[in-house]
Amino acid sequence: MAAWEAYARGVASRDALRYVDPQRRRGPLYRAYVRFLGTRVAAWLSMKVVWKVDPHLMRLTRGRLGMGLVVPTALLETRGARTGRVRRNGVIYFHDGAHPVIVASKLGAPEHPAWFHNARANPDVLLGGLPFRAEIVEQEPERARLWELADRVFPPYAIYRERAARADRAIPILRLLPRKAS
Repeated sequence: MAAWEAYARGVASRDALRYVDPQRRRGPLYRAYVRFLGTRVAAWLSMKVVWKVDPHLMRLTRGRLGMGLVVPTALLETRGARTGRVRRNGVIYFHDGAHPVIVASKLGAPEHPAWFHNARANPDVLLGGLPFRAEIVEQEPERARLWELADRVFPPYAIYRERAARADRAIPILRLLPRKAS
């Protein structure tokens, strides 16, 4: 059974993307770890270490291990907007029904992450090794609904939104729609 078929059927596969239910209650360890991830120390570690190591670690372990530890992360593969070269980034994700959702927060920095520019230019992406087409969610009621779900999975997003707003940036949300592998 192909990875996409396994994912669509909800069958566990080493290549399938784990379903992340944003409504599920998180345990005390998860909540404590996520609280730490909202600190300045964790932001510094993210920029200087995690963002550099995570793509390699996730690729080597086929997504089984990442620097996010208990936070739901997956390897996002995009094509460079200018070069067309494959680019890999570890991203936090959750599901809205059957569709994975990713947030281009970059810790609330004034600029969007490079992977967002790549996904906008070349929307055919891989997440956890599965093929998707990235769709930017632009309708405000839908964005508000997805932000509520995102905050349940990763509460520091609220801090990131405030930082981004001070820089006049709206953090993009991308819904990933299934596509056939090419």
